[in-house]
Amino acid sequence: MRQVTKARRVITALLLCCGAGAVLYPTVVRPWFLRWGATPAEVHKSLPGDDVVPGATASATRAITIQAPPERVWPWLAQIGQGRGGFYSYTWLENLAGCQIVNAERIHPEWQGIKPGDGVRMHPRIPPAPVLVAERNRTLVLGIAEGSVDIPPLSWAFVLDPAPGNATRLLIRWRSRPSHRLSDLLLNKYLLEPVHFVMERKMMYGIRQRSERAS
Repeated sequence: MRQVTKARRVITALLLCCGAGAVLYPTVVRPWFLRWGATPAEVHKSLPGDDVVPGATASATRAITIQAPPERVWPWLAQIGQGRGGFYSYTWLENLAGCQIVNAERIHPEWQGIKPGDGVRMHPRIPPAPVLVAERNRTLVLGIAEGSVDIPPLSWAFVLDPAPGNATRLLIRWRSRPSHRLSDLLLNKYLLEPVHFVMERKMMYGIRQRSERAS
């Protein structure tokens, strides 16, 4: 009888945890990581690349302050990509998926001439994402316009805003419009978005660490 009572308590506790998670994730956790580090003004401001995915149904705006001027941050952005400077994130996770990423610890002059029309590769077997905007010391936008390939449109914008004290606000905005299939919506909301947050947050810290060290 005691074992049955204990089992009921465990099941009840698990059900309560699941219920709390079902409420807290969409109302607290997900809104927090979709706008991690960003002010309300930064979340709502228009950024380059927004027009690539009009009517985006999935979007995240994140920000971090870097104690270095934009011209010290830009070189690290200019060389991102597989086969280039990497993404300054968790390489062991990226390489589990076969990305073959090596994060750069110095600025490589041969990778600094990034321009619109170039491609930034995420994986050696996946076509590179086109560079849509490359404004030195200011903006880098990667994206796939609607209808250009057989996947939903997306944009990934990196914006450097000067901040007081010769610092920089690095804003990163991701916008996409996944299909309306329930399986795709659930996959995006409960798996892809959290994973992307974990990797992108590490990337932002990696860019900050390298930029401040260089300064």
